[in-house]
Amino acid sequence: MEETGINREFKTISVKELHPTFGAEIQGVELPDPSEEQFEEILAAMAKYGFCVFRKTGMDDTGHVNFSRRLGELDDIRPYMTSGRKMRYQYYELFDAGNVDENGNVIDPESPKAQYQKGNALFHVDSSFNPRRASFSLLRAFELPPPGHGGDTDFADSRTAFDDLPEELKAELIEKDYAAAHCMAHSRKVAAPEFFKDLDVSTQPMHIHKILQKHEPSGRMNLYIAAHAHHVVGVDKMKSDALLKQLLEHATQEKYRTSVAWQNPSDMIIWDNTCVLHRAGGGTFAGKFRRDLRRTTVHDASSTAWGLNDPSLSKRPGFSMGSSNQPPHGLLQPVAI
Repeated sequence: MEETGINREFKTISVKELHPTFGAEIQGVELPDPSEEQFEEILAAMAKYGFCVFRKTGMDDTGHVNFSRRLGELDDIRPYMTSGRKMRYQYYELFDAGNVDENGNVIDPESPKAQYQKGNALFHVDSSFNPRRASFSLLRAFELPPPGHGGDTDFADSRTAFDDLPEELKAELIEKDYAAAHCMAHSRKVAAPEFFKDLDVSTQPMHIHKILQKHEPSGRMNLYIAAHAHHVVGVDKMKSDALLKQLLEHATQEKYRTSVAWQNPSDMIIWDNTCVLHRAGGGTFAGKFRRDLRRTTVHDASSTAWGLNDPSLSKRPGFSMGSSNQPPHGLLQPVAI
């Protein structure tokens, strides 16, 4: 009997569907240098499924970065480096998405860096707080905690969430064409309110992207909504807060979610930030075991990549608190796991 959830429409890859509406595990890919035909099939799978899982890729940092470059222009950590922060990797294009410090030690769950990273446990999309948003993120496992200690990555299907909106709300979003101001500091304060109690989010950098957008690779409409969304532009606070809460809770309902367990070093997940949300799952590994994940991030090249922002703007994604709660070296680097 044929295994259920297998998609036979692709020629050079095997696709196992992970959820009824999105997500797939891809096998048979010649990483890090697939043929052009196979690369096009990977792009087609990404357009259809929103995120794809690749097991035991065997890729090192060099292969990770080189493969990522085929997907588009890469973000790098240099704009985020402050206060003498040291590089952990050879490549500027690799973002630290793990729980280890510059010396390879597991960070204390109560440390400032861990407090900052609590925002990763909220459903979000990478780089919405930048003038130019991200398209693909490619997250690769370098070292994992022992099995049974958690650390999964969760995803939510924001395209199907739009399809299922109540008709009245859907009509309002289409008519009003709302835009949201996104801010990294907002999600950090929501996730760790006591640590960031002195942070005035209204003084921090914000960039504007429309809430309702067409996902160009698939032609489907998408809710571009996430934990970084601070307010709806031009809407009073009560209405804005209620609308953002309603949309985010709708898009992250259990029926639109699935979770991916990391199994092996060199496993990789690629997701499209313009059609799925993601968050870091918790676990008992915190403070005990290394969970070293590394990410490349591709700048979006779609017609809505810059949102309502000026393309000439310099990227200023971090935040400064001007208080004793100032994050330590390296914490202005956005991480997403």
